[in-house]
Amino acid sequence: MAISTTVLLQTRFTQAYLKAFGRSFALPAIAPTKDPKFGDYQCNDALGLAKVLQRSPLEIAAQIVAALEIEDVCLTPAIAPPGFINLTLNPSYLAQILTGMHQSDRLGIDRVTEPQRVIVDFSSPNIAKEMHVGHLRSTIIGDCLARVLEFQGHQVLRLNHVGDWGTQFGMLITHLKQTYPQALTQADALALGDLVTLYRAAKQQFDQDPQFKEAARLAVVDLQAGEPKAKLAWQLLCQQSRQEFQKIYDLLKVELEERGESFYNPYLAEVVAELEQLGLLVKNDGALCVFLEGFTNKEGQPLPLIVQKSDGAYNYATTDLAAIRYRINQDQAQRIIYVTDMGQADHFSQVFQVARRAGWVPPTVELIHVPFGLVQGEDGKKLKTRSGDTVKLQELLDQAIARVNQDLTIRLPEQTPEFRQQVAEAVGIGAVKYADLSQNRSSNYIFSYDKMLALQGNTAPYLMYAYVRVRGISRKGNIDFSQLSTADLIQISEPAEITLAKHLMQFSEAIEILGRELMPNRLCQYLFELSQKFNQFYDRLPILGTSSAVQSSRLCLCDLTARVLQLGLHLLGITVLERM
Repeated sequence: MAISTTVLLQTRFTQAYLKAFGRSFALPAIAPTKDPKFGDYQCNDALGLAKVLQRSPLEIAAQIVAALEIEDVCLTPAIAPPGFINLTLNPSYLAQILTGMHQSDRLGIDRVTEPQRVIVDFSSPNIAKEMHVGHLRSTIIGDCLARVLEFQGHQVLRLNHVGDWGTQFGMLITHLKQTYPQALTQADALALGDLVTLYRAAKQQFDQDPQFKEAARLAVVDLQAGEPKAKLAWQLLCQQSRQEFQKIYDLLKVELEERGESFYNPYLAEVVAELEQLGLLVKNDGALCVFLEGFTNKEGQPLPLIVQKSDGAYNYATTDLAAIRYRINQDQAQRIIYVTDMGQADHFSQVFQVARRAGWVPPTVELIHVPFGLVQGEDGKKLKTRSGDTVKLQELLDQAIARVNQDLTIRLPEQTPEFRQQVAEAVGIGAVKYADLSQNRSSNYIFSYDKMLALQGNTAPYLMYAYVRVRGISRKGNIDFSQLSTADLIQISEPAEITLAKHLMQFSEAIEILGRELMPNRLCQYLFELSQKFNQFYDRLPILGTSSAVQSSRLCLCDLTARVLQLGLHLLGITVLERM
């Protein structure tokens, strides 16, 4: 397994301590420098060892450097007051690392030694409702996290916890019986748009008509009892919604396994019975609750989490508790990641607390809520249509594709409509995804087609164009990059080469950090900086037409950059193009 540069330097410093002082200390504190003028890495152990060894930090730093055997990794270390040891990587070491990356199908990134069974719960639209902009972040953030964890070697189950149960079905079935009965017995009788309109009408009738409300309640009872006609109607409604959801997932190239709320129905009574057996349930106004630690109401009293309503019905909390129990016991998950909006943070904190107090979560299992902020319009408010409705996700994606296609029609009239559509889909969808993923997910962000589709700045088109530049070199020089052999080939001496090489070797660290912190913007920032450094390299140094050895080395750097960009963008769910 490849050893990271940080770990290698820590090993060498530990050996130097044994040689200089006859003893080892805590793991050497080696960290990348924040300012390149101080080199690439820095060790400040000498400051902490001053008290232990009763000598000045500068004297200790000099002893460490004298004992340090590091010539194959770094140039001569520099000591800076009051005792910092600054390290600059040796170009020959950089060449060695890049050679290993270039010769590896995985760019030198090993799979984790202890893979976990991970569940990523994301997207989760509601049946009989169209996916809207609120589902965008969950879907693409969840997909990105799943891709990275899969690449690392974890066994990932991608779950779509759709809202496919509850009062809304009794309401909708009752309304359809009155207005459109064939929709309850005939597949594809309704499009999802019609279903949404009917749902709104059903909700209005439910709120205003007591008789309708009672009929809807009885329809839910029928559905829960498995009455054949009610079950068939429910299945048809779910299927109609599912078909429309799949069109969006196909466009986004997102794979999910549907396991909706209904899946956990058989386990809800068990959840309540077990909580009661454990003595956690308290009756409050007829409802069964668990009173929470650390959560209080306005009066400062403990807040209850209701797990069974006074009428005997269950709720989201009950379903989520059943899901945790099932995912740990049946799925054997070791890490369960929920990707939802920030507004659900308290809900998950409460559900996690109850699950832990019930003893359902072993110490080996992590429950993680990955929250995200709102998508806002350019006015800084929640993104909505001019009429005030929530923006439909399909329309938002179609608009991004249409804008790119319009630009391509003007710039590339000689290209076929099929080519323009292919490029428009890749750039438009990639731009929407990247604009979201490049933000700190816990923050709100402003949705702007103009900014996300720009060829300059931290955008998907800018990164995709850097990849296209490399493919252009291949075509211009009639070069097959797959035939390049890096053995004793990569030579790094020019400043632009060294800068690019140092950034390329940090790719594995960017992936490792994302897998641990679950923050996609860290990978986006890495890829943006890589594109910048490659463009500087490309603009400042000739590649084709140089001496054979120099040309081959620089072609390897180009190819390695393209492969890192391709893999990095793939992990973000973005497809690269050979031409733009």
